[in-house]
Amino acid sequence: MSILDAHREALDLIARRSRTRRLIPRAGADFASNDYLGLAQAPELRAAMAAALDRGVAIGAGGSRLLRGNDPEHAALEIEAAAFFGSEAALYFSTGFAANSAIFSTLPAGRDLIVHDELIHASVHEGLKLGRATAVAARHNDPQAFADAIRRWRDAGHRGRVWIAVESLYSMDGDIAPLDDLAALADREQAFLVIDEAHATGVFGPDGRGLAHALDGRENVVTLRTCGKALGGEGALVCAPRPLIDFLVNKARGFIFSTAPSPLAAAAVRASLGLIRTQPERREKLARLIAHAGHSLPASGSQILPVIIGEDARTMDIAARLQARGFDVRGIRPPTVPAGTARLRISLTLNIDAAAVDAVAAAIRDYLP
Repeated sequence: MSILDAHREALDLIARRSRTRRLIPRAGADFASNDYLGLAQAPELRAAMAAALDRGVAIGAGGSRLLRGNDPEHAALEIEAAAFFGSEAALYFSTGFAANSAIFSTLPAGRDLIVHDELIHASVHEGLKLGRATAVAARHNDPQAFADAIRRWRDAGHRGRVWIAVESLYSMDGDIAPLDDLAALADREQAFLVIDEAHATGVFGPDGRGLAHALDGRENVVTLRTCGKALGGEGALVCAPRPLIDFLVNKARGFIFSTAPSPLAAAAVRASLGLIRTQPERREKLARLIAHAGHSLPASGSQILPVIIGEDARTMDIAARLQARGFDVRGIRPPTVPAGTARLRISLTLNIDAAAVDAVAAAIRDYLP
């Protein structure tokens, strides 16, 4: 018997279910990244980072924000982000996963209820495990299901605060949440509405301020905007009323006990916010590409186009064949998506053009009935 036998057996089980995850290099036309506006390698961002280095911005923070890691670049980004997105305050985290974990493990109290969309991101589930509030799932994008869950909880005699958790644009289906209806529900219930804008920031809304741009600044709204997707950088910004941001600073263990994000990364995100504001042509070009793709691929209304295959092994086989033909298309399997819905996740970015979209669509048709 080896001390590693249990892990080997678990890996064998994963392999038998065709769910083994492997790290593979980037190669071929980009249909897999979340670099929607093509900013990750934009010359403007390279220049901004070079300028930041020249003016002495540090690469590493050297400590947590509450110790010596609180760099002026962090504060400058948070001030600019709050003003840009229209919130009272903002807080910069190292990743969106860390930010979501902090929100849901810290802000709701033990007597509270969190009603989340059944397709909410894994990072929210991580926060729910660490938190004390009761959590229930509601049917995807169905405001009435959220209302029913709240009513059942109230009817059982509970009197805590309700938190409604959704994504504005779902990362695996590409569909958009009914934010107006959910905001109205939150107002009626005196509930908080937490909106993950990870895949909408930069792509939708005036100046790229996202699908929730009209809701920011409300007393009962918290938004999360990751910086490693359309913004081309890294980290995540929680935008919320000042008391909630101060509460995270004081109580969120993932913030308090983590080394602060790179000040250089914060400087890059500041530059990204400027680019999405001053270069609307990037969003316009992406919108044209989305419209074009809708003629040959399943349309979702966004830059994320799922091609449902169903069976895990077949999905991964098709993805491998597409990769061999020069298309970086990745297969997505359970538990990331519901059982029986394994899919090719086609992501549209400014790193490819209409001709590449037509080519990948033709290649996919070769493997579908």
